Amino acid sequence: MEMLAQNIWIFDGTSVQFLGLPFSTRMTIVKLSSGKLWVHSPIQLSESIKHQVDELGEVAYLIAPNHLHHLFLPEWLCAYPNAQLFGTDEVIKKRKDLTFSETLNQSQNWPWSDDIDQELFSGSPLMEECVFYHKESKVLIVTDLIENFSGQDFTYWQKLVAKCVGILAPNGKMPLDWRLSFMFGKTDARQHLERLLEWDTKILVMAHGVIVRDNVSAFLERAFKWLK
Repeated sequence: MEMLAQNIWIFDGTSVQFLGLPFSTRMTIVKLSSGKLWVHSPIQLSESIKHQVDELGEVAYLIAPNHLHHLFLPEWLCAYPNAQLFGTDEVIKKRKDLTFSETLNQSQNWPWSDDIDQELFSGSPLMEECVFYHKESKVLIVTDLIENFSGQDFTYWQKLVAKCVGILAPNGKMPLDWRLSFMFGKTDARQHLERLLEWDTKILVMAHGVIVRDNVSAFLERAFKWLK
């Protein structure tokens, strides 16, 4: 567990295999002004992690921000049966075995709105992701919208592939296949990007890769150059 800033922590989990690469996993937890915990992209739950989380407060909201971040939701719901689960339309369709409280695709007054802003980044038939901005710490939280792998756990060939598809630090961005899928939805996506760039982001944390703590605005401009 690492405290990123006041009332926000990250937990790094074990890697999962995806498309031939070892994908590191990371969840972000925010303690809301209500004192309840908001858990973004839950990682595999262990006794050690559960103990640390319980020391922070009551788990109230579990967030599945896109259709790829759902693997460990059942164990979290089992451990925290009173927690409410929120996800995008695509992950809700994918996990019909789980009960979601609401879809993140519909705008509303969320229980965490006082502390966290959000934007549904869409424009692709393959990818949509809800991204979040913690107002107090000025931390932007994404999952696969940007991947920024260090490459330390990659073989030579894996590192080469990661560099070719644009997900190797310090020049991480959205993977190439997903960027190409925005061919006919760039106008939509640009509107979402403008909202992201309006936020005064000081730290960029993603589910996969090296956290960006310096010159975040410049990093974001570079990462989304393909969209402009």
